[in-house]
Amino acid sequence: MTDKKIVILGSTGSVGQQTVEVAQDLGVNTVVLAAGRDYKKMEIQARQLRPLFCVMEDEAAARELKLALADTDIRVEGGHEALLSAAAYHDADVIFNSVGGSDGLEPTMAALEAGKTLALANKESIVMAGETVMKKARELGSRIIPVDSEHSAIFQCLEGRSGNDINRILLTASGGPFFGMSRDEMSDITPERALAHPTWKMGPKITIDSATLMNKGFEVIEAVHLFGVRPEQVEVVVHRESIIHSMVEYNDNAVLAQLSLPDMRLCAQYAMTYPERVPGIMGRLDLTALGKLTFYKPDYNSFPLLRLAYDSISQGGVIPAALVAADEEAVDAFMNKKIGFTSIYTVVSETLERIKNIKSPSLDDVSETAREAKQIAAELIKKF
Repeated sequence: MTDKKIVILGSTGSVGQQTVEVAQDLGVNTVVLAAGRDYKKMEIQARQLRPLFCVMEDEAAARELKLALADTDIRVEGGHEALLSAAAYHDADVIFNSVGGSDGLEPTMAALEAGKTLALANKESIVMAGETVMKKARELGSRIIPVDSEHSAIFQCLEGRSGNDINRILLTASGGPFFGMSRDEMSDITPERALAHPTWKMGPKITIDSATLMNKGFEVIEAVHLFGVRPEQVEVVVHRESIIHSMVEYNDNAVLAQLSLPDMRLCAQYAMTYPERVPGIMGRLDLTALGKLTFYKPDYNSFPLLRLAYDSISQGGVIPAALVAADEEAVDAFMNKKIGFTSIYTVVSETLERIKNIKSPSLDDVSETAREAKQIAAELIKKF
């Protein structure tokens, strides 16, 4: 059991809930829980972990939570500024950021500026403003421990090694529910079908992104920034079993891999106890029961968003931020049945064509570009 004090942002989301499970199992001192508006789930978590205070970004939800916890000594705060204060809480060692989507960028920066260790499950922070985020971490000596399964695996494979030793990062992908299908065969896919991921239990947005392989594209961009490699050094490998979570090929051509059952709780626990390893609630891997592990090249024709992500990181600047924002709009439209599955790519690619790039952008440039991309994507969606 670790003696660290932690904050969990986005605690009611998919990764956040699994992080809460681990914290409860290990008895970790969770000083703050923060989320958006699901006060009922937050009440349950607060009673489980007994934090000093809880934050609901939605003010109305905060009022409801305050009433629900009136019989406890747990303080409740509401609003965006309270969320950012939680991200920089003075008496915390590790800040878990599992806030969803582009909204996670500000909490990421708040945690780093406070000099905290950041356990990062919000990949959009790095995708949108990777250069700025990594520069801030270096300047202040703030450690970033990735919580995404693939980047956690890479982080573990790189223990004690420098980026100069790397030939390639082999980033594994499940291939999603539509592996092996042509683009034409995917034209009539419904949100219900796209939400049926074969191996991982995740929130709806990331599940759709996994079905289009956009999520893997985001992870390529994230890997470039987190591990200081070039885009061409990150190779996506489709691995249907989701047992090898990623691999690193060193300059002597040795390949190290991290294997485990597909369970995000392991990634959360590793970030929580790093550099120590402790027994947890995750299941054990039985390779003989699996029998075999398979590997395939990704189909860039059927899943063009993956290629678009490589193009975006090659352009750099504000283009990756536009990629994130346009995808958020397009996925939301698909979920609400305003556009088809394959039209997600059309909306995102046409949005990027209309964005003027800014090299070495400020955070304001990133935020403004994201707003512009959302507006453009929304206008394109209206034409469907």
